[in-house]
Amino acid sequence: MPIPMQCLLLLLALPALAQDPAADPTLLGAGARSRPAYDGSASQYLEAVPVLRYWTPLGFVRSTRGPLEGGFHIEILPGLEAGVQLAYEQGRTTSESTFLSRHDLPNIARGGSYGAHLEWNGKLGPVPVNAILRSRQNLKADQGLQGDLRLTAGVFQAWGFSAGVVGEATWADARSNRTMYGITAQQAAISGLPAFTPGSGLLSSSLGLIWSFDLARHWLLLGNLEGRRMEGDPARSPLTEKRSNLYATVGMAYRF
Repeated sequence: MPIPMQCLLLLLALPALAQDPAADPTLLGAGARSRPAYDGSASQYLEAVPVLRYWTPLGFVRSTRGPLEGGFHIEILPGLEAGVQLAYEQGRTTSESTFLSRHDLPNIARGGSYGAHLEWNGKLGPVPVNAILRSRQNLKADQGLQGDLRLTAGVFQAWGFSAGVVGEATWADARSNRTMYGITAQQAAISGLPAFTPGSGLLSSSLGLIWSFDLARHWLLLGNLEGRRMEGDPARSPLTEKRSNLYATVGMAYRF
């Protein structure tokens, strides 16, 4: 299956188990991911993805907390940080989906977003927890705004193996949902599908497992398995073939 040139700008969930980010290592590597052509698609796509994390007291670049993003942050309270970020937005590629190709629906170009976030790192009893509340406004204003709440909890660490659970909920405004899941009258006439205009609200929820295993002093194997479910108006869109999708990743990274 072809690997797009933009693969170095894709999302990857990694096993940083909610410790203080300043204590997490710098990571650089690559892996392979199986994902739906778009959330709600019945077509699955295999691609190369980066493993990337670089953190300083003022700036960061990472793919370890959801989207590939980079920006600036400051500590406002012990364990609580506020920041701003630029992030990669994947878009939607017609050729990756049998359904989109059959109905001659257009690509949604890859792009970026800007936004702000609050991030907390602490513990609930013995369990390390990371929580992020984040906004992402697409650089193309007509493609709208999304927000997400992401929680990560470490559940196991022994013999070089670490594991954690991740839960996430994503909201989208009406412009964002119309971009990804709306069908205009013109598109309806071409595709044969009914016109559909979604509103704002909850877009998706997900639950996953992340893990890593130390292969050597500087090398680790890592991966994730995530189930994601469409919610609200996007779940009722004619473009949504199935409400639940599966993401799976395995990769290798060098730890500096």
